[in-house]
Amino acid sequence: MLRASDASPLVPPLREILLIATGPVALLAEEFARIDGIEAAFLYGSFAARMRGVTGAAPNDIDVMVIGAPDPESVYRACDRAEEWVHRPVNATILTPDEARGDSGFLDQVRNSPTVPIIGGEQWS
Repeated sequence: MLRASDASPLVPPLREILLIATGPVALLAEEFARIDGIEAAFLYGSFAARMRGVTGAAPNDIDVMVIGAPDPESVYRACDRAEEWVHRPVNATILTPDEARGDSGFLDQVRNSPTVPIIGGEQWS
């Protein structure tokens, strides 16, 4: 097993780069696991697209879809904590399962764009 030496001066900045680039999924999974009522959660938008290899401008923020009936304040506080680690806004959209199954231009765009699962696997609709 390969492991970084915590004594190395390179570890803190490398850890920060990794958290900023790919850490939201792990951080949010850990945060959301503590919140009752979340049935599914995933990244969408430009950050998810970049993680899935779609070229484009660097994302300014991270969009998170949460499906279920969680306490909204708990979700927003979890996103705030993740935001501190990744140094960019983490924006949550919370939908009930019925709302997520609905029809709208927004939901069609999300369904037809790359997503990255956090909780609940690949399928969300």
